[in-house]
Amino acid sequence: MLAIALVLDGVDRRSAAETCGMDRQTLRDWVHRYNEEGLAGLSNRFYAGPTPRLGPEQKAELAQMVREGPDPQVDGVVRWRRVDLKRKIEERFGVVMHERTVGKQLASLGFWRLSVRPRHPKSDPAAQETFKKTSPKR
Repeated sequence: MLAIALVLDGVDRRSAAETCGMDRQTLRDWVHRYNEEGLAGLSNRFYAGPTPRLGPEQKAELAQMVREGPDPQVDGVVRWRRVDLKRKIEERFGVVMHERTVGKQLASLGFWRLSVRPRHPKSDPAAQETFKKTSPKR
């Protein structure tokens, strides 16, 4: 307020800003806001941020899709990766997002990167047991 009072009294912006310990550009912005809106224009403004790319019902559908897992015949994968979910989101919702953004969406839904080791649908556990080494321990 003191800096604006100095400017209104005819002091140049540089001197007024230095007197009050602020940057000249900041004082310039404040003077413009004061001229447009008065003292109310100097109060802090809060920005809500960008609108979310996926709505609540779309996020719920994405969470359900992740919980159910992919269908190997339809999706062509045995577990979801971010790149696969990115493609699926583009197909289903028409929203294009980066893989990193898909990861942030999953984190906001409570999913972490940790996952179980994938198993091939045609694997044979009995054959794997017979293939293991049976050497005696030392």
